[in-house]
Amino acid sequence: MSDERKNLEAVLWAGADVLRSKMDANEYKDYLLAFVFYKYLSDKFLKTVCDEMEHELESVEQAQGVWEEARSGEYAEDLIEDLKSELRYIIEPEHTFTAFAKKAANSEFYKEDLQTAFNNIEQSDELFENLFQGVDLYSNKLGVGDQKQADTIQELIKVIDQADILKADGDVLGNAYEYLIGAFASETGKKAGEFYTPTGPAKILTQIAIDGQEDKRGLLVYDPCMGSASLLLDARNFSKRPQYIKYFGQELMNSTYNIARMNMLLHGIAPENQNLNLGDTLDDDWPAGEDTEFDMVVMNPPYSAKWSAKEGFKTDPRFSGRDDLAPKSKADYAFLLHGLYHLKSGGTMGIVLPHGVLFRGGSEGKIRRSLLKDGNIYAIIGLPANMFYNTSIPTCIIILKKERDDKSDAPSGESGGESENADSRDVLFIDASKLFEKKKTQNVMNDEHIKRVIELYKNRQDVDKEAHLASFAEIEENDFNLNIPRYVDTTEDEEPVRLADVNSQIAALDGEMEAERAQMLQILGSLEPLEQSVDSSSGSRVGESETREQTETHEQTLAALKEFMNRIEQL
Repeated sequence: MSDERKNLEAVLWAGADVLRSKMDANEYKDYLLAFVFYKYLSDKFLKTVCDEMEHELESVEQAQGVWEEARSGEYAEDLIEDLKSELRYIIEPEHTFTAFAKKAANSEFYKEDLQTAFNNIEQSDELFENLFQGVDLYSNKLGVGDQKQADTIQELIKVIDQADILKADGDVLGNAYEYLIGAFASETGKKAGEFYTPTGPAKILTQIAIDGQEDKRGLLVYDPCMGSASLLLDARNFSKRPQYIKYFGQELMNSTYNIARMNMLLHGIAPENQNLNLGDTLDDDWPAGEDTEFDMVVMNPPYSAKWSAKEGFKTDPRFSGRDDLAPKSKADYAFLLHGLYHLKSGGTMGIVLPHGVLFRGGSEGKIRRSLLKDGNIYAIIGLPANMFYNTSIPTCIIILKKERDDKSDAPSGESGGESENADSRDVLFIDASKLFEKKKTQNVMNDEHIKRVIELYKNRQDVDKEAHLASFAEIEENDFNLNIPRYVDTTEDEEPVRLADVNSQIAALDGEMEAERAQMLQILGSLEPLEQSVDSSSGSRVGESETREQTETHEQTLAALKEFMNRIEQL
């Protein structure tokens, strides 16, 4: 990691300290990410002003001066028109982050000015509509009363202003933003499941989903539960034509949806290449326009969430023809079928789900059986436990294909065991549960672990204790149960024991026991009753020294007997 990125990350994360004592991480993440994004918009705007005015950019302060002079100059309106055309927004000189930072340093900051600046951005173009909606500058969590709220905000502005965003290229800034999102995931715990997929599972899922499509121009990538869009954006890292990727994503939570939009822009994704929607993926199928099938579908939905499972869904093309609907209490297969419906023929889908989907019965068992008979399930990868911040349970990645080149001709509902090409619907099982290193409270998959999983996936062969390619007939024999231990045995074999050696050990123990018994009898035989003599005339005790000796001997004998019993117990 470059020093530039480390310094940027350190400065940005320091902003969390301003808010940490006032609210929990799931709340202050929205403030910090929004303020960082506004500084990005402001600094980018000032840089563009310098470019348009043909001024060499030296610093944001210098660029601020150029903009103030140009804004009141003769050609201001022409400049504004050019800036609006290129950036889709305008920031007035008094509303730049640089101007706010100067006011904050002099304790002259008013939060109403920042609210106006946010409103102006949101109203400038559809791309920014409601973008800062989740940032409440008047919340009592920032402080009670206008002045304390303004004090908190200006402290946050002063910290973030130390970040030199102008010198950071798109990847450095985008990665720093990703760092913030990951850091918030660590602090928010269970809430992290709403917006973050850990790096290890994300890289595995993305590399597999893009496999064979790296050179495709105009690759269509879809995540119907996109969170902060990190999983969507990961496709850029493995594509040879990342500038042409078109991203489609949907998110239910408004604040998370806005973070995804900011994340896209911070990574330099052209507005025409991002298609993001706020909505409920299961209740409202999206997209329903021209582009409804995608080359890649990547997905980390909420695990075992509830959904309506209304009767009307049985005629929904996403779920029809699968014998049953996912149960109301567990929408896992509803999310899976939604993603599969939107997958192109020849494309690949990867979804993270809890292990229960591999073996639970009832309606889920029926859906699983249908998917297997149609050859849709291509591979199952068991991940280590405690990988995700929102759950400690082990999860798995399920890889699906809409159509396979080697797929059997047997129609859904017929027994694959009777098909001539039944094995063409085989499933690769990979047990990666031990491929991790422990860091603090989480298990982490490093590059070596990720590389091993990808190798096993691409080789698609049996590897002892790691992978097994199961034929359809074998899966059918297991009653369509896909529990990984049924197919990949990771138990360690015990060393073989020679019977002659066991007999020798028993004989030796018998000898030791016999010797100990003899010693016990000897100890018991040495015990004598304690006696005390009394003088008949005076009534006083006599032979006290002899009695004391008897007592000491008695105690020694009892101690020896206790030690013997301990030895017997050990044998």
